[in-house]
Amino acid sequence: MMRVAELYGGSLYDLAAEEQQEQEILAEMKGVQALFHENPKYAALLSEPSIPKEKRLELLDQAFRGEIRPYLLNFLKLITERELLSQYGGMCRAYERRFNAAHNIVAATVRTAVPLDQEERDRLKEALGKRSGKQVVLREMLDASLLGGIVVEIDGKTLDGSVAGRLLEIRKKVEEIVL
Repeated sequence: MMRVAELYGGSLYDLAAEEQQEQEILAEMKGVQALFHENPKYAALLSEPSIPKEKRLELLDQAFRGEIRPYLLNFLKLITERELLSQYGGMCRAYERRFNAAHNIVAATVRTAVPLDQEERDRLKEALGKRSGKQVVLREMLDASLLGGIVVEIDGKTLDGSVAGRLLEIRKKVEEIVL
């Protein structure tokens, strides 16, 4: 199933890049994804096999015509017709990965016990950008179990500067000494 999401998301990216609309379509895809997330019954309705496909496509037209680019609307219709709407989230992630790779962008997931302020965000983005050589987009998550500090996941690597991580390191060292 993941291959289907990669194929469709990548194909939409190729079309958007050819038409020089990749950034706009990415933003619209995220908006549609948020709408589906906020209204799961609507997404379920579009996937309901007892409703004729023509009616489901008409529902897409009513909701999105004039609100999103025709390429994205046609994409939504295509995946609805092929009963692949449940994989839209994976298609969005595949599209975004292709977009990021083409634009030298890397996503970093940042977990903290308390929210970062704007100055901390800016300093972190700058430091990660220097380290990776890419433009950094932060995805912030709150995690009270960290107690304090920060954990960053970037390019498949984890940088753990959390209090919980440091305590775990100390525990491992103590266990090594005791053994």
